[in-house]
Amino acid sequence: MNMITYDQTNQSFHLTNGLISYIFAVREGILEHLYFGKAIHYTGGYRYPAADRSFSPNPPNSQERLFSYDTMMLEYPVNTGDYRTQALEIDYNDGSNVSDFRYVSYQIVQKKPALSQLPSFYDEEDGETLIIHLKDTKEAVYLDLSYTIYQNRRVITRSNQLRNESDVPLYIAKMASATIDFPNREFEMIHLSGSWSREREIVREKVFAGIKAIGSSRGASSHHHNPFMALVDPNADEQKGEIYGTSLVYSGNHEFLVEKDPYQQTRLWLGINPKNFYWQLLPDASFTTPEAVLVFSESGLNQMSQTFHQLIQERLVQSPYKNLDRPILANNWEATFFDFDEEKILKIAEEAKKIGVELFVLDDGWFGHRDDDTSSLGDWIEDRRKLPHGLAALSEKIHQAGLQFGLWFEPEMVSQDSQLFAQHPDWALQVPGRDLSPGRGQYVLDFSRQDVRDYIYKAMKMVLTTVKVDYVKWDMNRNMTEVFSTALAKNQQGEVSHRYVLGLYDFLEKMTQEFPNILFESCSGGGGRFDLGMLAYMPQVWTSDNTDAISRIGIQYGTSLVYPPATMGAHVASVPNHQTGRITSLETRGNVAMSGIFGYELDLTILTEDEKIEMKAQVAFYKTHRRLIQYGNFYRLLNPFEGNEAAWMFVSENKAEALVFYSRTLNQASTPFHTLKLVGLDPNLYYEGEQIKGYGNELMHLGFYAQPHSQGDFQSSLTYLKVTK
Repeated sequence: MNMITYDQTNQSFHLTNGLISYIFAVREGILEHLYFGKAIHYTGGYRYPAADRSFSPNPPNSQERLFSYDTMMLEYPVNTGDYRTQALEIDYNDGSNVSDFRYVSYQIVQKKPALSQLPSFYDEEDGETLIIHLKDTKEAVYLDLSYTIYQNRRVITRSNQLRNESDVPLYIAKMASATIDFPNREFEMIHLSGSWSREREIVREKVFAGIKAIGSSRGASSHHHNPFMALVDPNADEQKGEIYGTSLVYSGNHEFLVEKDPYQQTRLWLGINPKNFYWQLLPDASFTTPEAVLVFSESGLNQMSQTFHQLIQERLVQSPYKNLDRPILANNWEATFFDFDEEKILKIAEEAKKIGVELFVLDDGWFGHRDDDTSSLGDWIEDRRKLPHGLAALSEKIHQAGLQFGLWFEPEMVSQDSQLFAQHPDWALQVPGRDLSPGRGQYVLDFSRQDVRDYIYKAMKMVLTTVKVDYVKWDMNRNMTEVFSTALAKNQQGEVSHRYVLGLYDFLEKMTQEFPNILFESCSGGGGRFDLGMLAYMPQVWTSDNTDAISRIGIQYGTSLVYPPATMGAHVASVPNHQTGRITSLETRGNVAMSGIFGYELDLTILTEDEKIEMKAQVAFYKTHRRLIQYGNFYRLLNPFEGNEAAWMFVSENKAEALVFYSRTLNQASTPFHTLKLVGLDPNLYYEGEQIKGYGNELMHLGFYAQPHSQGDFQSSLTYLKVTK
């Protein structure tokens, strides 16, 4: 199937797979964006109208007053005369920052090229890539724009490479991974905002004239603004309306920007955050942007999310665990925090095994002399005070009990109170002569440095090769300050944040290749680095440090806009909850946690017999329906950010079974009844479940009255449906 065509007559490029079309054309040497949306035939008649716009200059040496970069739809805006946000800004050796890139040639390749030093989506003989070659009219500088389209996916991926073939350095001040220009139409924007323990709250707002930007300058993708933005029709909802969803395969500083110009045209910009970014590009060197992914949905947010989910699971995650059942775990963190010894850990593991848990995870506090969060990061040596027989012996005992063994690390950090910092204080990010800013009693190691990464790698490898470890929880509990590397020249300090991320990816690539049988889970104080870059190496993420079930409903709902349930770690914790003080039933805590990668994070040794029986039933239920939850099609039904209820559901690929989650936050007297309508079922098949039965079309269009099993606040239900005829 040829998915990319070039029409010589109108110099247009058309990427289409029968689901979507992406079209742009060459016009007077520059690239004019024409269309992104539902698949169409393009005959060449649609082009931007010629118009003389006052105060909008014409291209250099142009005699045509009706043509201006400032007003037209551009594919990758890099030319002087466009006063809107530029895709690329370069400072040249002569002191200027004016560029004029023109079209040179193109090539179409069947195998999607990998990106240098960066994770990216891959293909399995189901993709085609278009590479557009541009050159600056004055300098020996070349720009390559890459586009990949896949069969049977509503997706375009994009990345760009700048090559300096001159004999002097230049400096990149800004370089987008992608921009899209839209003609006059009304949009709303959706993004995922929040903070620690309140990640990925759905924010929806109208796109007004001017500029709106979100992003992170914290050195990580952050709790505060996830690297995602969607432009949506004002009437779009979960099931209808056109949606343009975008994200980045990147774990560092990012920016998503929307600009609406005086002619009601909208430009969407996404890439590395230009704040504090300044990259020296030496002669004969190149710079590659992180990959952007652009998703088009003609049928609302659920279709957008399923497109993201399937692409992530099938063309991004590389772990051998990508399609395997993820184990049910017990983590000791909220059970013990730092106050544990071998006896306590083994007792919790023993109780975990009794209820059917498959993996025990030893969290923070097993190394150095770490009795609180102020010491020992960087000293990855077992603490024999707590573990007198050592980690290897503890792991062996846990395996003998019939459980897998997992271990917590925070490799990118160093405590001031540590042997590592005493020996190598210069290994932390710092500005010489200035004091360091502590965060959680720790500093950030300079992962842009090979020697720092090599030391930490060797220390981790020593543990992982001497202790039988099946799972690693990789944490990062602070963001960057004093972003300066003592190993780089002063004119390269604008490169530190990006070089850090490249160093992290280098480390992860090496470690996951050397230890392919370990299940790695990413964490950054919960969901502070929940992004596509980390998922390329680690197939699941600790979704949030907030383990309160009611808070988690919103967090997991917002996360699902982009990320599939198989990536979301979710645990049952004790009550009153450590983050909110809220008391919720074990049933609701279980129902919410079973909507992700299921586990427990509480002291299992102090449970009542009734609680043990209920947890054993939860584990058995999850094991029965694990494939459906982790790899079924996920649909959102009721938005917790818009009301007192929430609902979502999982549907098997063959539509033979489904699992429906429903919750009501607060109860009230004489409450109205609400009808819940399902989606994704086969309209002609008959489904039966507890208190719910009917044909698919009946359950989807007529629905049923949704009511929790019990009275009171914070109630929920989890109902399994199966085709019976």
